[in-house]
Parts: sequence; C-alpha cells; structure tokens
Amino acid sequence: MGCVSTASHVGGSQVLGIIPTVLAEGNFARKTVGEELQIPTIQDRIWKMLDNSDTFIALPGGIDTFEEIFQITSWTQLNIHHKPIGLLNVDSFFNKLLSFLDQAGEINFIPHST
Repeated sequence: MGCVSTASHVGGSQVLGIIPTVLAEGNFARKTVGEELQIPTIQDRIWKMLDNSDTFIALPGGIDTFEEIFQITSWTQLNIHHKPIGLLNVDSFFNKLLSFLDQAGEINFIPHST
C-alpha cells in the first residue's frame, strides 16, 4: 500500500488512504503518503472509497481485495454507481478469475457486461 501511494503522490496524484480503525491499531496505519482517514469498519471503508473515487483499479491482493472487487462490481449492477472498474493484471494474476467470470457469463449466472 505504501509503495503505491508514494508513486501516485510523486506522479502528482491526490492520495487518500482509508483504513478501518482495527487495522490502524496494527502496523497498517501511516503507510499512505498524503491524507489518511481512519473510519470505524471495513464496510464504512468501502462506502468512503465509493464517495471519494472517480474509478477503481484493483491490484493483486488477498481475500479482502476480491471482496472489494466483487462488492464494487455488484454495486454497478444495482445502479449504486457507474464508475469504471479495472484490474491491474500483473503477471496474469487475475487470469483465472477472469476465466471464471467469463464462464459464469456464458451460462447466464451473471450479465456479460460484468
């Protein structure tokens, strides 16, 4: 997280780190160059990200990253937002996920636009 926020800041972008209090109490806080906002819960974090973002770009990550990808994507289907969503597919990290989503679309479990 710290490397991405530093590179973004150096490149001239505004950086806002949004972190739940429970993680701020650990060693995750203050790794953002720029403004850091501590909020009560993970769910509050996603809403705050929605309020403060123009687009969403997911980098390779763990289960929490997948949760955020799917939540933000499902919100487009529910017309909660219409902001662009992208995956930074470093070293083909998301290829199998994309194949799974293609298959789910082919058998009509999800819309092809997802």
